[in-house]
Amino acid sequence: MDAPVETRRPPFAAWLSETNDVTKRFLSAGSIPDLVNLAGGLPDPATYPGAEVAELAAAAARDHAAETLAYGTVDGLPALRDEIARRFSTPELRLSRENVLVTTAGMQGLCLVGLTMLDPGGIIACQSPAYLGALDAWRPRSPVYRPFHPDRNDFDPVAALDGARFGYTVPNFSNPTGKLVPVERRKALVAAAHETGTWLVEDDPYGALYYDGPPLPRLLSISGAMAPGPYRGPVVYLGTFSKEIAPGLRIGWMIAAPEAIEAFGMAKQGADMCTSPLCQRIALDALRTGLPEKIRPGLLALYSERRNALAAAMAEHLSGLFDWEVPVGGMFIWATAKDPDFDTDRLFETGLEHGVCVSPGRVFDPAGKDRRSIRLNFTLNPPEKLAEGVRRLAKACAAMKG
Repeated sequence: MDAPVETRRPPFAAWLSETNDVTKRFLSAGSIPDLVNLAGGLPDPATYPGAEVAELAAAAARDHAAETLAYGTVDGLPALRDEIARRFSTPELRLSRENVLVTTAGMQGLCLVGLTMLDPGGIIACQSPAYLGALDAWRPRSPVYRPFHPDRNDFDPVAALDGARFGYTVPNFSNPTGKLVPVERRKALVAAAHETGTWLVEDDPYGALYYDGPPLPRLLSISGAMAPGPYRGPVVYLGTFSKEIAPGLRIGWMIAAPEAIEAFGMAKQGADMCTSPLCQRIALDALRTGLPEKIRPGLLALYSERRNALAAAMAEHLSGLFDWEVPVGGMFIWATAKDPDFDTDRLFETGLEHGVCVSPGRVFDPAGKDRRSIRLNFTLNPPEKLAEGVRRLAKACAAMKG
């Protein structure tokens, strides 16, 4: 038999060699027996309202088959866009469906921002450290990052945003740090966006997860109050049901000026043509029946207990090794090693050997240099498993030193 002829093919795109596999590894960590996964930003599946969603899905397919089982419009189900506009409107912020695009979860919103606002090599003013999913979404454009830190005394929002293609921030319990951007810094960021004309992307997947104190105003609302009327401001708001109802719905939304929504829609039609009409109808009826409000108290009680449990375990086992702040909401605790030479890339690998998975800081750093920090999630696991995960992490740290 003749030997097979090797076929030479063009290489894959260069950016693929620059990405990371950490997200893929911690999302698949659940298949590893006895592993304690502290890495992912994952809700507890026990919180998913399965019975309620099943009823809504059955009614959507039965009563709206022509709408839910067909192709949908690129911009999204009009009634859902209207409902989202209504829920986010204030007396100063007047929204209509022209301000809303329904997306296939929040990640697609990040991808559409990159597709419409970034040319190769464009500047992104980025709250740092930053969500690794956003960094991955924009990696094909090879952007240049201009990091900013709203918590520092020398923060200059005008200098941060001026000349950038857009600014990116997660003001509510930032992924990965869990920090909350205070009101005055929010106002300064929005004022800088209005002054410089730079788009300001407000990514808000955790805005419903306040455990201590009342919610702070969204950047979108602050922007609307600066120029009351039909919204045409510079803030692009990204929302999702992934943390509020269930990630499997894959329903998110973008709220922005009409010209931005039109641009995002043009990019979306080449990405997926339309978000699942069936899932959109489920989301619409979930909003109309008050499902998010119904399950939120249970979510907040469960997750705040787990936050406290993780913080207590860290205080017992890691206080000599790391510094951290206990967040007032969200899903994460961000810890930084006291030893400047500590390598959390090594800790990621050593932790897996000891049966615990964490997220190393490097993947959240636009420059890829932070090897002292780790992100720990507290929403997925019950208190006793969180404590066991921290004990294993302490053993992994000891093994690195030994």
